[in-house]
Amino acid sequence: MTAPQHTAGGAGALRNWVTGARLKTLPATLAPIAVGTAVAYSHAPLSVPRTTLTLVYGLSFVLGTNFFNDYSDGVRGTDAHRVGPVRLVGSGKAGPRQVLRNGLVLYAVAALTGIVLAVTVSWWLLALTALCALGGWFYTGGSRPYGYRGLGEVGVFLFHGVIAVCATAYIQLGRVPLLAPAASVPVGVLVCALLVTNNLRDIPTDTAAGKITLAVRIGDRRTRVLYVLCLVVTFVSAVALAPARPWALLVLAALPFAVIPLRRVLSGARGGDLVAVLEHTCLLLLAFGTLLAIGLAR
Repeated sequence: MTAPQHTAGGAGALRNWVTGARLKTLPATLAPIAVGTAVAYSHAPLSVPRTTLTLVYGLSFVLGTNFFNDYSDGVRGTDAHRVGPVRLVGSGKAGPRQVLRNGLVLYAVAALTGIVLAVTVSWWLLALTALCALGGWFYTGGSRPYGYRGLGEVGVFLFHGVIAVCATAYIQLGRVPLLAPAASVPVGVLVCALLVTNNLRDIPTDTAAGKITLAVRIGDRRTRVLYVLCLVVTFVSAVALAPARPWALLVLAALPFAVIPLRRVLSGARGGDLVAVLEHTCLLLLAFGTLLAIGLAR
């Protein structure tokens, strides 16, 4: 059960929007769009209107999904005893209907943007819009959410990696060059590292709530190993792009950003201490995505 709700005033409603949007995780959206845009730029001049529409499209879907995630976890009681950042429904700061409505508004913006892109680029983007909407909702929504069945990392890799990078390039070029799926691998794996960190922190509460994430399935120690492997694969797969794009080696300058989160994960940080790991992994993703985009665009 959630706490009794009170109608939020203007300032309270704005705070709820900011909290529910989870703005600190925006690098998970901006990095793949930046990389996909860089891939497109390496093949042809960019269209500013298409770049703008891509940002609105991607951000609306991701922020809307964050609200849906808050809603679904909240009504299930998963966030009732949360260790990490506050969630609106679970904490009682906003009612389920309000949070659901916020998500629907953002999905409506994404859908409208998708229609504009379909008209101006390709009707195939309507299918992409439907796929993103279903993938976002069923992550934690519906009767059998895939995020509760240990498939969250798979979904994140596909939607924030392969689909985000390739779709961004496609919107600009009308085709997907071979560089796009190759460049999507390091980005998608690094975004997976964010989710691994989040799920590592939440193993005790997720287990109690019946949320069977991959971290719950494999346990604390193996999840820490998985986090390390994600970072290793991220840098190795990016360096593998060097024969085609030598400037991709710029990503090695992001290695210092990996030191703090790696040290904390390997030292056995737990609970609230892993919030800092999540934040530092976001910074790593921001630096890595920026450097990879610059390297691929040259």
